[in-house]
Amino acid sequence: MAYETQSTLPDQDLKTVGEALQGALLDLVDLSLVAKQLHWNVHGPRFRTLHFQLDEVVDTARAYSDTVAERAAALGIPPDGRAPSVTNGSTLERVAPGPQRDTEVVRVMLAALATLVGASRERMASVSGVDPVTEDVFIRLTADLEKHRWMFAAENSG
Repeated sequence: MAYETQSTLPDQDLKTVGEALQGALLDLVDLSLVAKQLHWNVHGPRFRTLHFQLDEVVDTARAYSDTVAERAAALGIPPDGRAPSVTNGSTLERVAPGPQRDTEVVRVMLAALATLVGASRERMASVSGVDPVTEDVFIRLTADLEKHRWMFAAENSG
């Protein structure tokens, strides 16, 4: 027997919200994997700082992926965070295997976070006026992603 949740949103609005949430879920799951891969493989003078900073990104990505997936489920949209879906649907660039120099880790994270901030802002705009609850999720997510991006950008200053 299947369990179904009936959404209070009209069908077209539900489609818009569903696409935004699903896209965010795929990107967030991928971000957690990218950051963890870099966490395990970073080397160079900034190893310790980046090692811990990457774990903070992982924590944020995992927390928001859960929030996004649960929001979708609450609206009757089945979230899909399976590996093939993430591989085929994430907007992030692929990360090279093996050891990564600290400067390359910063570059990869700045690019990934810039991509996700842009996508999050687009998704926020798409649900604005359609579903303020989901818009609020994207507002908070965007703020946290921008904070992480600012911190990685600071690694390049000096």
